[in-house]
Amino acid sequence: MKNALIPVTALLFGVALLLTGQGLQGTLVPVRASLENFSALSMGFIGGTYYLGFTLGCLKGGELVSRVGHVRVFAAMAALASAVPLLHGMIVEPMVWSGFRFLTGFCFAVLYVVIESWLNELSTNENRSTVFSAYVVISMSVLAIGQMLLLIEDPGSLYLFAVAAVLVSVAVVPVTLTTAPLPEQPHRVDVDLRRLFYISPAGTIASLGTGLANGAFWALGPYFTVGVTGNLSLAAWFMSAAVLGGALCQWPVGHLSDRIGRRGVLIGCTLGSSIAAFLIVAFAESLSFVTVLALGAAWGAFAFPQYSIAVANANDFAEPGEYVMVSSGLLMLFGIGAIAGPLLASMLMTGVGFVGLFIYTGLIHLLIAAYIGFRVTRRHSAPAEMHVDYNESVLAAHTTSQVYEEESEELHLRETH
Repeated sequence: MKNALIPVTALLFGVALLLTGQGLQGTLVPVRASLENFSALSMGFIGGTYYLGFTLGCLKGGELVSRVGHVRVFAAMAALASAVPLLHGMIVEPMVWSGFRFLTGFCFAVLYVVIESWLNELSTNENRSTVFSAYVVISMSVLAIGQMLLLIEDPGSLYLFAVAAVLVSVAVVPVTLTTAPLPEQPHRVDVDLRRLFYISPAGTIASLGTGLANGAFWALGPYFTVGVTGNLSLAAWFMSAAVLGGALCQWPVGHLSDRIGRRGVLIGCTLGSSIAAFLIVAFAESLSFVTVLALGAAWGAFAFPQYSIAVANANDFAEPGEYVMVSSGLLMLFGIGAIAGPLLASMLMTGVGFVGLFIYTGLIHLLIAAYIGFRVTRRHSAPAEMHVDYNESVLAAHTTSQVYEEESEELHLRETH
């Protein structure tokens, strides 16, 4: 493992700094918005524009990289992404913040393209799982750490926005100074959503539904916690518990799906996250430190692995030449869902209060479970020998690089497994 990670140490260190800043900003924005008395609808719109920018970054990032190269694109996107937190602290207006979040989403989508294509270039078929498992663990861990940085200073000041800006800007240093070889230029792959639905209706709907639920959670989770408890520190603990719960359960859930079937595990996860959501609603008026940790971790443990399993299920039924198209299409559907999710959840919150967020996610996950249950009656699961390696499915759940992987390289990767 040590030999596999040495060539990517500088890059992973840059990723750690970058995503620590992102984790802090992701929680700071809704918490500060609550202090500024932004409406739930405004928060939903702000959250949705982040994923709109993220989806556009998925579509345009490869084109940028092919024009000027990985290092220049990384430096440019990190510079923009580090400027935006400072602008948040200087101009506190809902519509302006929507533009800022759009820009942040775009920048981070492109940054993920650069990072993951670079990691793929520096890894081999023998150590790719080791490299990317380290990447996923580091990413989710530092996202949680970033959210905990909310506790070091008053979120009503510019200080925390400046900390986020510094972390993102400093991430450029190890990445641009590394002596590791640059990756090949990525190739774009067209997405055929009709073909994608034919390949895997369950995977397609689950990806869209997971975007609807998880996008709302990321945009409005801190807003919910501050709203129902009035305690800023509990918002950081709640989000961190959810991220760590998801990180700890990602691999066990994935490997369980290898053994007993994707759709059964996916139904179990969606039902589990629905139960956790409705428990959060039930205990909303009496949330304590312990219940915040327990319920946040439970929700994250069931909710965050769902997209990975949906991707793996779809790839189980895909032809060898369709793997990249499938991953690209599912990621796009996740992004579309994540654009609409915060808006829909905020509408419900406007009507029923802060608990509307988890009423919404609970209902979405129940609908996913019902549809997948219906699909089980329509088509048998893929045979075990057709299952793709779950290690690669996890990558699509977290970021965006598979939109731009070379199809021939992906096909070779699958055939050698």
